[in-house]
Amino acid sequence: MHLSLLVSGVKPGDVVITVSHSFIATANAVRHCGAEPVFVDIEKQTYNMNPHELKRCLLEDCERRNGRLYYRHVDRLTSHESPLLHLWRHSETGAPPPEVGRVAAILPVHQMGIPCDIGHIANIGKEFELPVIEDAACAIGSEISRDQGRTWEKIGKPHGDIACFSFHPRKIITTGDGGMITTNSGRLDHRLRLLRHHGMSIPDIKRHFSEKVILEEYLTTGFNYMMTDLQAAVGIEQLKKLEGILEKRRRIAQQYAQLLKDIPCLEPLEPGPFARPNWQSYPVRIHRESRIRQRELMQFLLDRGISTRRGIMNAHQEPAYLQAGWSLPISEESRDSVILLPLYPEIDGSAPAHIAAVLREALVSNVPRGL
Repeated sequence: MHLSLLVSGVKPGDVVITVSHSFIATANAVRHCGAEPVFVDIEKQTYNMNPHELKRCLLEDCERRNGRLYYRHVDRLTSHESPLLHLWRHSETGAPPPEVGRVAAILPVHQMGIPCDIGHIANIGKEFELPVIEDAACAIGSEISRDQGRTWEKIGKPHGDIACFSFHPRKIITTGDGGMITTNSGRLDHRLRLLRHHGMSIPDIKRHFSEKVILEEYLTTGFNYMMTDLQAAVGIEQLKKLEGILEKRRRIAQQYAQLLKDIPCLEPLEPGPFARPNWQSYPVRIHRESRIRQRELMQFLLDRGISTRRGIMNAHQEPAYLQAGWSLPISEESRDSVILLPLYPEIDGSAPAHIAAVLREALVSNVPRGL
């Protein structure tokens, strides 16, 4: 994501519109560019960027100056770790420099492998002439339909300008760590390949197999972001198994959906007719009416040998981003009311039914009368 933001034109002093409801790496990638994230809230059902909130932010919280779009409230972004604070401190007037706060990109997330409304978001990007970089870390194998279910497209086509995947051990397939970028742009592809390997003009593999001596140049200040050959070999073999892994995960998710649908105060994910998640995670939401809260339910399950995880974190509720004073009610409610159930291809066939029975035991005894 760091490289993708850089090649898309994000530079120090800029802002990137994204979501807080994601692993901290999403926000951190923006700061690594010397920029600062501006958070918008999510849709309750999909856990992803709300396109209407995105457009509201661009229309109401931003303004045009000299043909460019700027965030109006840049003063609220200068928390103690914000790169913007450094620029502000070195301003002669004591106010943010006029070039600070340029809106440089939109960074939506396909959270937990659930496709966001990327068609809508990409159109908003075109309307405001902003690049769209998809955080598809969790979404390898996920699909969307943009024609009412007649055809399906893989996340990573990409539908924006760039899509970024992760191969961390928690993901659907893994290389131990590392990731992958996809883009349809030859210009961006060239720039990405240059920056990932120290700005080297000629890839070393071309030099090694050349019959003539070739001396490389270092055209720009790059990074050591290369995946190792061993990791890549593992990844190639993992890709061959992807469809089988997805089939098993989707079958388990269907089991959960049937088993959990009638449990009071519990809401499983319903992805909608035009999204096919890869089911990296299986989220369930605990309704406010339940007397048992998120952590209590997690402990109840753990005491019976069932390990769960809390809902997705919010960057704006972590110390590094806390001082900006964001109010994102749906993101906050989702973090505190959602748990992630066990789901992996090798899970025992009877496990979903057992987990559902324990959930029913916990929730039925903690539902107020009349519900």
